[in-house]
Amino acid sequence: MKSKRRSKHTAAANTAGDGGAAGSHLAAISAQAEIAVVDIDDPVATKTGEKVTVLRQLRSDPLARLHAHRQIDEAQYRAGRVFQRDCEIAERGVRALDPTRERVDGGAMAQAVGDAQMRARKRLIAMEHVLGRTMHRVTHAVLVDGMSMETLAKALFDREGEVAVKYYGRLFRDALDVLAVEYGLAGKVGG
Repeated sequence: MKSKRRSKHTAAANTAGDGGAAGSHLAAISAQAEIAVVDIDDPVATKTGEKVTVLRQLRSDPLARLHAHRQIDEAQYRAGRVFQRDCEIAERGVRALDPTRERVDGGAMAQAVGDAQMRARKRLIAMEHVLGRTMHRVTHAVLVDGMSMETLAKALFDREGEVAVKYYGRLFRDALDVLAVEYGLAGKVGG
């Protein structure tokens, strides 16, 4: 199984490269790491629309891995990134107090909850309501906790096997569709 995965990565790097020395170099790198060749907007470009080719690490980023393997589209990918950003913003600042820890003088003052944090929390509450309990659990597990479909099927739902992995994978992609519509990144499906 590993050899099949590696050969896919190598083939992808060869087709993405120019076929010369750079392509063979990318093939050698991709045989050892989970990476994808992607074109992004050039941050130092003088004209709008200029692109630069970069390598994206896929090992600890399930969303990028799905996007690189064309299992999700651009709207789903962007919706996942917006959800991740909202989670990061919402979790900043005030943390729960731990009554089991000894109180220390001179500790950091609790920060007030900012407007951006409140907006992010409100969006997340709305998304949880729209997605429902199971879709939200799957979405949070993949996008925030970085779980694979195999891991979340076993850890969250006590299920194993290919059928469970495919089921939760489909559920996650459906959740990304819903997020894309709710975040205004895609049109509503079915009118």
